[in-house]
Amino acid sequence: MGLSRVGVRLSDWFERWFPDAFVLALTAVLIVYAACLGNGASPLQAAQWFGQGFWDLTKFTLQMAMVLVSGYAVATSPAVYRGIQRLAAIPKDGRSAVAFVALFSMLSSLASWSFSLIFSGFLAREVAHRVKDADYRALGAAAYMGLGSVWALGLSSSAALIMAASGSLPPALLKISGVIPLGQTLGLWQSAVVTVCLLLVTLAVAYASAPPPELAFTMESMGVPYEPVSFKSERPRKPGEWLEHSPALTVAVAACGLGYLWRTVASRGPGELLELNNYIFAFLVLGLLLHWRPRSFLKAVTASVPATAGILVQYPFYAAILKMLTESGLASQLAHFFISVSTQRTYPLLVGAYSAVLGLFVPSAGGKWLIEAPYLLEAAKTLQVHLGWVVQTYNAAEALPNLIHPFFMLPLLGILGIKARDVVGFTALQFAVHVPLVLLLVWILNGTLSYAAPVLP
Repeated sequence: MGLSRVGVRLSDWFERWFPDAFVLALTAVLIVYAACLGNGASPLQAAQWFGQGFWDLTKFTLQMAMVLVSGYAVATSPAVYRGIQRLAAIPKDGRSAVAFVALFSMLSSLASWSFSLIFSGFLAREVAHRVKDADYRALGAAAYMGLGSVWALGLSSSAALIMAASGSLPPALLKISGVIPLGQTLGLWQSAVVTVCLLLVTLAVAYASAPPPELAFTMESMGVPYEPVSFKSERPRKPGEWLEHSPALTVAVAACGLGYLWRTVASRGPGELLELNNYIFAFLVLGLLLHWRPRSFLKAVTASVPATAGILVQYPFYAAILKMLTESGLASQLAHFFISVSTQRTYPLLVGAYSAVLGLFVPSAGGKWLIEAPYLLEAAKTLQVHLGWVVQTYNAAEALPNLIHPFFMLPLLGILGIKARDVVGFTALQFAVHVPLVLLLVWILNGTLSYAAPVLP
């Protein structure tokens, strides 16, 4: 109960004092710009770096927006929603219901963080409707566990996908580390160990912390009405609308997409599906098929677009920050600082702790990685720490701030009809357990890896 009260107070503090993430991005630009001036650059030279770097991530910005759109489209399709309703009938009591939602939130986040956020929100709502003694706050927190624990260790990991695709890597970063293939990040057995440990511990905490029936705040007691999603098919009123309601176009286009994916897998192997463009493309094809009709698919995409605003606006500023850091020499100086205060054995501890703290101020995994990567990877090269493990250490620690920062909760809270303060008490409890666990795991497992020099272009 004490940790729950601390969590609620933290949530209240964040809601009261933390500005929007875009404001934080602008503030970071000015801080780095001022640091460039302090490092000897002229005002015009620093401004030149800012402008030059602004468009370095145009491709990756669109890719990340499409990750969100495609995941949202799949999660809100009629077939998936019917599957959610069937799953919601499985748990029979409050505690098992909370653990059940947490499990599916984490498993689905390994495929797509955006899919997990929407899928888990609908699942929590459906479970709350059926399991009358389940605590609605704990269910909401459980639905967020994917974003708060293992998502960045899965297939939609921003940092790992950035480093694996030369086309998505800014030139300044490519010169430091080269391409780091997914086999050296997501494919490490050490990464799988971290994922499994987090899954098991999160489930145990979710189950143990769920309030008993006599203390539960149910959906009904919180005044949240249950409204099932309706997928009533509209009838075309005009000849021009016929194709919008016909599956002919979606099926034909999806067949073309499946043909491309089949040929890609046949010629290059199944691992090619994890290439970022193919990964997004596969989700889009799946979304088309699941929605069946163009009108239904377009509605889902339209509903997802507002959530992409932060990505579309903020990522160019993060790219500009990266350019200023590298061109001014600040990245090298920060790398030297990290080298001076750590060793090969302790470096992952420092990376994990630093990334977790910075995540409170830059709540964007891909954007934050672009800020950190130049000096973290440069220091790792000097200390001869496995570069892929640095990426995975970042990924494991990056999710920690999500447990107490309400930024990414917003789409989920909109589905559930509750506020951040209702769930942060439970997520703060997970935070208290996850922090020492993650730091311990990345430190121990670092000793099982050997350094390999990067292949630079």
